[in-house]
This record gives sequence, structure tokens and C-alpha cells, in this order.
Amino acid sequence: MTTTKLAVIYYSSQGNVHKLAAAAAAAGEKAGAEVRLRRTAELTTESIVPGNDTWNQVWADHLESVKDIPEATLEDLEWADAVMWGTSGRYGLPAASLKQFIDLTLPLHMKRGLVNKVMSSFTSTATLHGGQESTILALNNAFYHWGALIVPPGVADDIQLAPTNGNPYGVSSVSRNQGGNVDDDNLAAIEYQARRTVEIADLLNRGRQSLR
Repeated sequence: MTTTKLAVIYYSSQGNVHKLAAAAAAAGEKAGAEVRLRRTAELTTESIVPGNDTWNQVWADHLESVKDIPEATLEDLEWADAVMWGTSGRYGLPAASLKQFIDLTLPLHMKRGLVNKVMSSFTSTATLHGGQESTILALNNAFYHWGALIVPPGVADDIQLAPTNGNPYGVSSVSRNQGGNVDDDNLAAIEYQARRTVEIADLLNRGRQSLR
């Protein structure tokens, strides 16, 4: 059987989404997938929180720490059978960096290059009710246009019943404006979400092969 190819594409400003993305990539590999971990480009050389020296330092330190992770390209999307998308929440919307990358997918979309690919999303916001679900739903709008197949974690595993987790739309971390502040339950949940994403992509691949 052909090995499922998983791309984990994300934007992170303080390292929280990065931590989730790295855990997703590791879980995908453990589930037997070939994995690419990719970040989207930082769009500014200035912090989005002027005057907050602590936040700005965390932002700058994180950007330096991920400089060796390749930036996402359309080729990564074309290559992948499944894509997990991670983004910081911005007023209930995806961060501009990830949104810009999605905006650049038109050439691939025009040749139906994203049809039937598996998509799953996760996010992190500063506060408990910081727009996590609306951020994920906003990402889903693009997937509908592509004809992609959305795979949420659902409430289909015990980890979804953990006190600090439970979002059936996609893993949603609460950073409380602290860099890399991801609960263990969230890390376990993103591992489950990655396994589920790979499992569904595996089943689709097997179905395609059986029809050949």
C-alpha cells in the first residue's frame, strides 16, 4: 500500500501552535505517514503588540528558533494526501500569515489539485473564549471551496473528555499569553487528531487502490 503523505502547515507567533504542530507531525510519523512540517512566512518585522517588551521578546525568540523549518509551498499541498492546519486565532479568524498562504492556492485549486484531500485544523488563542471554534470554522470555508474532506477529531476518543480539552472541531489550546504554554491534554489530543487524520487518509488511499 502507498504510504500516506501528511503535511502539517502552521503559523505560530509565540510557539504554542508550533508545539502542537510538532506533536502532530511526530504522531503522524508514528501512525505510519510520511510527514512534512512546514510553517508559513512571517509577514512583519515588527511585533503586533507594540510596547510589550516581554511579548515582543517571546515573539522574536520563537521566530529565531524556527528559522530552519522550511516555509510551506504549493508543492507541499500537491504532494500531501492529508493536511493539518494550525494557526493562532486573530479575532476568531486565522492569522494573516496562514490566510495569505491559502490565498496563494488558486493555481492549484483551478486544476482541482485539492479535491478529496483530507483536511483537519487546530488553533491556539490567549483566552478560553478567544474564538477558537470560529477560527477553525473560518479555515473550513476554504476547504469547502476546494472540495476537500474535513476530518474533525469529534468526541470519538476519551482524550476529548479531558478537563482542558474537548473541542470536537479541532484541538484548541489556551496560551494565556505565555509562549509554548500547551497543556499535556492538548498535546495528547493533537496526537489523537493526527492519528485520526492519517487513518482516514489511509482508508481513502486503500479505496482508491482497490478501484484500480
